[in-house]
Amino acid sequence: MKAVFSALCLALTALSAAEAPLHPALDGKVVTGYQGWFRAEGDASGLGWVHYGPGKRFSTQACSFDLWPDLSEFPPDERYASPFKFADGRTADLFSSVHPATVRRHFRWMKDYGLDGAMLQRFAVGLGKGRGAASLDVVLRNCTEAANAEGRSLTVMYDLSGLTPERFPLVAADWRQLVAAGQTKQPCAQFHQGKPLVALWGLGFNDRAPALKEWAELLADIKATGAAIMVGVPTYWRELKNDSLADPALHALIRQADIISPWTVGRFGDPRGAANLGRKVWIPDAAWCRAEQKTYLPVIFPGFSWSNLSAQRGKQAKLDQIPRLGGRFLWAQAVAAREAGAKTLYVAMFDELDEGTAIMKCGGPRPIGNFVDLSDVPTDHYLWLSGQAGRMLRGEIPASTDLPKR
Repeated sequence: MKAVFSALCLALTALSAAEAPLHPALDGKVVTGYQGWFRAEGDASGLGWVHYGPGKRFSTQACSFDLWPDLSEFPPDERYASPFKFADGRTADLFSSVHPATVRRHFRWMKDYGLDGAMLQRFAVGLGKGRGAASLDVVLRNCTEAANAEGRSLTVMYDLSGLTPERFPLVAADWRQLVAAGQTKQPCAQFHQGKPLVALWGLGFNDRAPALKEWAELLADIKATGAAIMVGVPTYWRELKNDSLADPALHALIRQADIISPWTVGRFGDPRGAANLGRKVWIPDAAWCRAEQKTYLPVIFPGFSWSNLSAQRGKQAKLDQIPRLGGRFLWAQAVAAREAGAKTLYVAMFDELDEGTAIMKCGGPRPIGNFVDLSDVPTDHYLWLSGQAGRMLRGEIPASTDLPKR
């Protein structure tokens, strides 16, 4: 009888272990935003050039990204010929976010450099039917398979930018479909406090329709699925100023979430600005979150540049607008976040070439064109440095303001 009881206990223990999530918490982790929005002429999406330039008009005179990716490791089947040429006349190639081998390569880089996972942008304006929506599903499937294979976590992040109020119900409906299809049962699924995590980005910014009623309904609908929620909010959400709505009702909505992540990209431009923001904003933000029993997730970014994108919008912007300073800018933010008590970090972004915040392998040989020069460091420098930020958070290396050395 005792032997039977012992065997039953072992079986139950094995069952519980099998059901336990592989990624139960964010503490001590560094995650990165993954846009997955690049399409190339000739790829499986059939959409032509997307996010590299204005569709069929993509050319050396009409492009919308400032960083050139390093494709030196890419085989021919992952490369797509662009209109750009190197100085020696060779064609410069680009990648597609719908190619499964490319996505796998990106997640392998995350693993190689110590990034714990990704938050995949699922753009709400693209939900529904059509080739655009289908390609979003392809990207999600590829990211899920890659994250599973490389042991990285994956969080679905709905970016609500540009979503009109009447289309808000599409987000909850899409999430319910993903849950029903087993997305939260995948080994890569990120959990928080025992619940699968989903992120909703874009609450409370003053440059878009407030849609507070729609946000309230969305938050309630998502919570009803049993998920934990992260909300992406403005930098000054707590004080209800600057980039934030000035409506006190915003705080009531934010309290419905489990994780609060303020968007700080472009809000300061040098290491001193990062330190000041850390003292004046992040420290009191984190205190507010502790009092409300919320998790605080600061956003850090390596630099910023959107000269080509601005030109496509009829505006002018300086190339390399916020210089990376060889990594000192990113590292200053990581140190400031740790001093504010952050236990996890969100690095914006893995593959954001358009606004010059990508940490993926970039730089190296650049074609002739208006692109940021990152030749002061190896092309993998910002991947490596992001991994070092995770080591600092976990206490594996000192929290020094000095840049780590390789």
